[in-house]
Amino acid sequence: MKNNSFLTVRNVSKSFRGLDAITNVSLKLNPGEILGLIGPNGAGKTTLFNLITGFLRPNSGSILFLGQNLLGMKPHKICKMGMARTFQIVKPFSQLSTLENVAVGSYNRMSNVKDVEEKTWEILKFVGLDKRAFDPASSLTTPDRKRLELARVLGTSPKLLLLDEVMAGLNPTEQGEIIDLVRKVRETGTAIFIIEHHMRVIMGLSDRIVVIHNGVCIADGEPRVVCEDEKVIEAYLGKGAYLAEN
Repeated sequence: MKNNSFLTVRNVSKSFRGLDAITNVSLKLNPGEILGLIGPNGAGKTTLFNLITGFLRPNSGSILFLGQNLLGMKPHKICKMGMARTFQIVKPFSQLSTLENVAVGSYNRMSNVKDVEEKTWEILKFVGLDKRAFDPASSLTTPDRKRLELARVLGTSPKLLLLDEVMAGLNPTEQGEIIDLVRKVRETGTAIFIIEHHMRVIMGLSDRIVVIHNGVCIADGEPRVVCEDEKVIEAYLGKGAYLAEN
């Protein structure tokens, strides 16, 4: 499989009642890569995720995953192909146990109860939630809920994982733990597309960064190059912001 056949977004646009949310956005993501997506609030980042994963349909353009056009395909079908995502607001099935929540994702790939149970325990150990397996999801702390959200999508055995602000609401120590976990996921061969506001996080994690502003892609490249781009500094970082953080 050639790199350019993994995920390709070509000239994708989306408007809502005449207001442009995404305009002619193009990007590529390679197998095993971590691609960061940044931009001001309201730039269109989550809209782009919704378009890629089938929750929204673009007005124009194409989205190819593993060589197949995703336009018109339902989210659950895209998930079956090997693409999964998390959401900004973590919403576990609160009355179910941690184990049962993760099993929901595993049933996307298998139907045998024994196989699902084995897979679920494997994932719980991987994310560090095995000791909370039988606790109700509603009892988990915010960091553990983030782990649970990640564990649930890992149950679908994704080739590509889209993470929407998975670090939100975490302190620096907790962020570091999730960063380590994301790196572990990548080491399994899963590519990652991540939206994140914390520059230190996105700089440390990403192989490349894409920046969108007012629905338009204004930069795409290696983290250091992108963060020194004048258009990015003006639109998102603010002059000297990155240097001040570092």
